[in-house]
Amino acid sequence: MADKTPAFAIWVTGLPASGKSTVVKALASALAARGVDVAVLESDVLRTVFTPHPRYDEEERDTFYRQLVYVGVLLAQHGVPVIFDATGSKRAYRDHARAQISRFLEVYVDCPLEICMSRDPKGIYRAGRDGTANIVPGLQDAYELPVNPDVMVRGDSEEPGTAAQRILLKLIAKGYIAP
Repeated sequence: MADKTPAFAIWVTGLPASGKSTVVKALASALAARGVDVAVLESDVLRTVFTPHPRYDEEERDTFYRQLVYVGVLLAQHGVPVIFDATGSKRAYRDHARAQISRFLEVYVDCPLEICMSRDPKGIYRAGRDGTANIVPGLQDAYELPVNPDVMVRGDSEEPGTAAQRILLKLIAKGYIAP
């Protein structure tokens, strides 16, 4: 049986439109260049599977994030490195993943709300302002900042490739990937 690299998980969190997915794409590419194939668990994609008619209320979000973490835990237990690309507005969601996956990094993409609102590629903030969405993280719903993220990325000013390299350095420092 071939040796498997022990799996790790990275949760890339931040407000909607902060730049999480852009950082995740750069990170997945940088890891692939090092021969590390990761499973990206993108919340928008998985939400269409887990909750095809989302309400985005608190009960549904709690259920969705339990399911998301469960899939990540299963993958990590089977040797597949995981990147969670998900807002995870409650700290408890991310802490739940950290408690279940020993080799875990939390990456916080910090970006001012005003810039996120000006980007708004999915119309989330517009829907929140118009009243057609009433639980938008950063507007009507709190986004709980990470207490001590392993890596903090400036979503308004840092190049995604630079952020990915800093995350790789943290993975190396923790012994999750080879130097």
